[in-house]
Amino acid sequence: MKKLTMLGTGSAMVTKCYNTCFTLSNGNEHFLVDTGGGNTILTNLEKANISINKLHHVFISHEHNDHISGIIWIIRAVATEISKNNYEGNLNIYCHRSIEDIIRKICNLILQTRFTKFIDNRIFFIEIEDNCKTSILNSEITFFNIQSKEVIQFGFRVTISNGKILTFLGDEPYRDAVFDYVNGSDYLMHEAFCLYSQREIFHPYEKHHVTVKEACENAEKLNIRNLLLFHTIDNNISKRKELFIEEGKEYFSGTILVPDDLDVIEL
Repeated sequence: MKKLTMLGTGSAMVTKCYNTCFTLSNGNEHFLVDTGGGNTILTNLEKANISINKLHHVFISHEHNDHISGIIWIIRAVATEISKNNYEGNLNIYCHRSIEDIIRKICNLILQTRFTKFIDNRIFFIEIEDNCKTSILNSEITFFNIQSKEVIQFGFRVTISNGKILTFLGDEPYRDAVFDYVNGSDYLMHEAFCLYSQREIFHPYEKHHVTVKEACENAEKLNIRNLLLFHTIDNNISKRKELFIEEGKEYFSGTILVPDDLDVIEL
């Protein structure tokens, strides 16, 4: 995996950007991480020049609608391409068993049989558990339970093409229970709901989130080299990058990345 494309960077109720999801790419093959809350996932894949026919691996971190709902559109789009004989290979959806149950139920409720008939035929669910290891796009990846206090949620640690480590923590903050997966990562993807200076306005802690300050403090103590902040509110989004970096550099000595939707990061 050599490239990261942010398809969305926002939290659940944003309207000025899309919900957080992204791809890791190796050449023209792509691994999609979460899917956002609607069919904007298809719009942003198209804008990023990522063909649905080159998407064979999807990971769903947890059941919240701003992460899971877009998978229905991915399944429908892939099924359509399969029916046209345009899609080679299979679609693999990596998720916990409880997430699989939800996706199956939604598909059966709202998709026609001409789409759902490919589930368990060309569209497969791959069950993940804590410390589950596999290879995706020739990269070694380990899924781990982030120890959420709200719902079952998974993150992952992946060795990218140049041997560097990228760790994704889902949309909740770092907890010491996952130290071994996170410590020393070259890239850490950590949620930052808002600025610390705005905590009394947006109440991140009540939503199981943290501010830029805590995310940067976590990265500093974990010896992170590059910190990527995402899953934010969308107020003053035109200045989000500038404001987040300004606050964050007080607590973190490495590189802070605050991407916008459709930004590409070369790893």
